Amino acid sequence: MFFDTHAHYDDERFDNDRDAVLKSLPEAGIGAVVNPGCTADSSRAAIALAERYDIVYAAVGLHPENCAGADEADFAALEALAAHPKAVAIGEIGLDYYWKEVPRDLQKEVFRAQLQLAKVLDLPVIVHDREAHADCLAIVREFPGVRGVFHCYSGSAEDAKTLVKLGWHLSFTGTITFKNARKAPEVIAAVPLERIMVETDAPYMAPTPFRGKRCDSRYVY
Repeated sequence: MFFDTHAHYDDERFDNDRDAVLKSLPEAGIGAVVNPGCTADSSRAAIALAERYDIVYAAVGLHPENCAGADEADFAALEALAAHPKAVAIGEIGLDYYWKEVPRDLQKEVFRAQLQLAKVLDLPVIVHDREAHADCLAIVREFPGVRGVFHCYSGSAEDAKTLVKLGWHLSFTGTITFKNARKAPEVIAAVPLERIMVETDAPYMAPTPFRGKRCDSRYVY
């Protein structure tokens, strides 16, 4: 059985057949899925899916692209949701410097607040790091007691080795099958097997030869 460590089944692209897809996964060899939240509302949706499907677990968090306007009510909601027995992590959190809509300083503030929440609750975190490798590494160093995974890892082999020494895991999606995926094989070769996790990031990142199509957990292997 395979474990898809990161898939967004609350995404609207599954609205027409979500139930059918999720019910089909055990027969396809998928034994567990973690559905991360990106907002307070999607975190609630992740919890609802976890309650409905035995193989689904939830993470709750504010994605850096969605953290503008985050307030105390959002953090209170995340803390309450994280108490659910099928909530297994704080995520998807982190920094994204590719998109410019949310100021970097605000992203950092929200990232730190959620790392602190993970520390208090003793939960692992799921880190989104897009074109923000140096700042993500610097900030997680501020929370030496917090561990988790850098999902869809896109940093260097050198940074990967540093993260492993700090106790982190790295996760990879179907992008490692793309012809232009030059860095990923080098990183994977540099990381101990026990620190590597697999994911689909469904509905995104479908592997070759399905690139461009909607992805789901059946593509994890």
